[in-house]
Amino acid sequence: MKKSVVLITGATSGIGKAAAELFCEKGYTVYGTGRKAECEKIKENANGGSIRLVPLDVTDDISAEKCVEEVLKREGRIDILVNNAGFGIAGAAEDTSVEEMRSQLEVNLFGVHRMCRLVLPAMREQGKGRIINISSVAGYLAIPYQAFYSVSKYGVEGYSRALREEVRRFGIGVTLIQPGDTKTGFTSGRVTVKNGKSDAYEKKFTRSVKRMERDEQNGSSPEHIARAIVRAAESKNPPVSKTVGLQYKLIKFALRLIPERLASFAVRKLYA
Repeated sequence: MKKSVVLITGATSGIGKAAAELFCEKGYTVYGTGRKAECEKIKENANGGSIRLVPLDVTDDISAEKCVEEVLKREGRIDILVNNAGFGIAGAAEDTSVEEMRSQLEVNLFGVHRMCRLVLPAMREQGKGRIINISSVAGYLAIPYQAFYSVSKYGVEGYSRALREEVRRFGIGVTLIQPGDTKTGFTSGRVTVKNGKSDAYEKKFTRSVKRMERDEQNGSSPEHIARAIVRAAESKNPPVSKTVGLQYKLIKFALRLIPERLASFAVRKLYA
């Protein structure tokens, strides 16, 4: 699928940017998106690869429609969609308002669905395509004080698995990429809920967030995750899910074997 057209959400930094650059190096035509991006070509190489930025707010129907229309107008096709845009909300579940919860799901879950719906007609017409949804270890191991980030990633997991079965007969593959802690701007971009300093939870919440931040800043590079994304895109038989990092693969495997009480105890010791 070299020199195919790739559309990546949240591609102005972190994992999305690293994936865009790697696809470009391998000769793909890449469209990266960001809420404040201008429609411009920012990179081109001798392999025929290129990166063009286009504006996109995944929470807005009109913005999403314009983005997909722009790519289809220029290229006539979209071969690979990487749903990477996302952010985290931190705070105790009790302290999180319904509005704050909704804002988390609007980007991390509804944004994924919004983009999939828009690219699928073109992929079905082509008779092939790849959708790669960026999930998280938090998509199979719920993290205290990031309850609704976990909810959003659990949702992406279920959505992707169902979608995979629905679209496979059209030649479209759907794969989940499950990174663990990664050193990106995600850490500084994490939002604390407005009532995050409530007396009931402040001490445990503060300790938990500090642990998260430390782990993230000592985590994998975005380039490491990008390599997993590109491998999934180029695979003849793409996996249902791909956990990145040996320690996270071991955690995922262990969760299938150990009692839930033991898993809960381990998470509590780390974050609660």
